[in-house]
Amino acid sequence: MVTDLHGVTGRDIMDHLIAGETSPKVLAQLARARARRKIAELAAALEGAEFFTPAHAALLTTMLGRIDRINAEIDALTEVIEHLLAPYEEQLAQAESMPGWGRRSAQDALAETGPDMSRFPTPAHLASWAGRTPLDNSSGKRKGKAKSKKGNRYLAAVTGETAVAAGKTQTREGARYRRLSRRRGKAKAQVALGNTQLKVYHALLSHPGTRHEDLGPDYYERQASTRRQIAHHVGKLAALGFEVTLARLPEPDPTGADNQAA
Repeated sequence: MVTDLHGVTGRDIMDHLIAGETSPKVLAQLARARARRKIAELAAALEGAEFFTPAHAALLTTMLGRIDRINAEIDALTEVIEHLLAPYEEQLAQAESMPGWGRRSAQDALAETGPDMSRFPTPAHLASWAGRTPLDNSSGKRKGKAKSKKGNRYLAAVTGETAVAAGKTQTREGARYRRLSRRRGKAKAQVALGNTQLKVYHALLSHPGTRHEDLGPDYYERQASTRRQIAHHVGKLAALGFEVTLARLPEPDPTGADNQAA
């Protein structure tokens, strides 16, 4: 489908051009809603439309027909995919609950991993299988320089997209991506967040009924504040002559009621 242009689809403009309308002002009037405030700009962008000839119209009609046929094929295949994945709606919903994930990314990931996470002994095994782990930098002779760790390239591509999408959200994953991007660059941020996402994916599919629960975009600030408070209180107790041993309480059971879907 042709993308929107200033609130009016490019397809609308092309259909009117094919029908013989070449006036930039008339074409600009196709704008809708808020885009009508930019009619003058749209008319300027359409300058030269008066040179659109019947030959151009014939070529454009052929190209649009090809696009329509491809879209029809995509729609037909989508119906087949939806039918095949119908038994795994729960797993798809679990994957879609993660920040940056949508229906298509969930379908692509499930097609690669399958619904049974027992084939991956740990979440780290899944991340490694997908190539979403840091490179093993070791000394010794190496032929060339590896740019990325080898793994399932299709699943790696999915997490590359979901990592970038998650980076635009106000979530803990979004905060992590932005922090890493500033410090290490976008490529490494994609790998690191993809690693995290696949571990969460493994945990979710290993526990039917669970959904992702976001820790909030201020997660890292809260963690830093907690560390400062711990250091402060430990220092106070040490000054009073106490030796302090810290032990973290066990994490809640991921299959508990608090993590179940509402």
